[in-house]
Amino acid sequence: MNVNNPLPGLEGAARANHVATMFARISGRYDLVNTVMSGGMHHRWRRQAALLATRDLHGVALDVATGTGDLAIALARRTGIREVVGLDFVQEMLVLAQQKTQRRNSSKASGFLQGDALALPFPDNSFACATCGFGLRNMENVPHALAEMARVVQPGGRVVILEIVPRKSKGLAPWLINLYFRRVVPVLGRILASEREAYTYLPISVDAFPVAGELVHLMKNAGLQNVSYRVTGMGMVAIHVGEKA
Repeated sequence: MNVNNPLPGLEGAARANHVATMFARISGRYDLVNTVMSGGMHHRWRRQAALLATRDLHGVALDVATGTGDLAIALARRTGIREVVGLDFVQEMLVLAQQKTQRRNSSKASGFLQGDALALPFPDNSFACATCGFGLRNMENVPHALAEMARVVQPGGRVVILEIVPRKSKGLAPWLINLYFRRVVPVLGRILASEREAYTYLPISVDAFPVAGELVHLMKNAGLQNVSYRVTGMGMVAIHVGEKA
């Protein structure tokens, strides 16, 4: 199953560097814009993802594309998780994540490092669970990124994906959501972060991403089983959970 490229003409390192540069520019206002765009609900969605990832598991958790560290911190608060490693391609985001964990005294979420989600720098079967919050759609090879997360999770562990997904259904609600992403979000980005390109890219990246049901198949192809998902945020956000056999 193919995943469309939201940045036609850019591939490989050029695409990765372009996306990293965009996120570096918005890093200082990233949390603010997320809160305004979601009405503060992104914190609740991350807590839900952390709960689903860690329930009845013990050990070390990995958060891929950790950004400013909110999901890593949510994982660190879960019983049974003794440490959280956060990985991101953008150094500016990691600096903010480290500062945030220090402010919140989240000592378990202190292992932040720069790295590529398509070549995770960890041995097989290293983590109790792996999560990715609002970052998978930015990766050039989604199937390979899922396979890498599955590889580093221990047997019996979980991979959890929290992501904005396209809605293919017709009706007033999908039309309003589409209008919001395409018209309102770029304006918010320009006003709050002095950045239009990154928030014009957001709806394009969502359109290019698989719908929730298609992501189930990609996760199964990556070697995960018992894959399920739930939708929230008026159907525009999905939390997918898969287990490693």
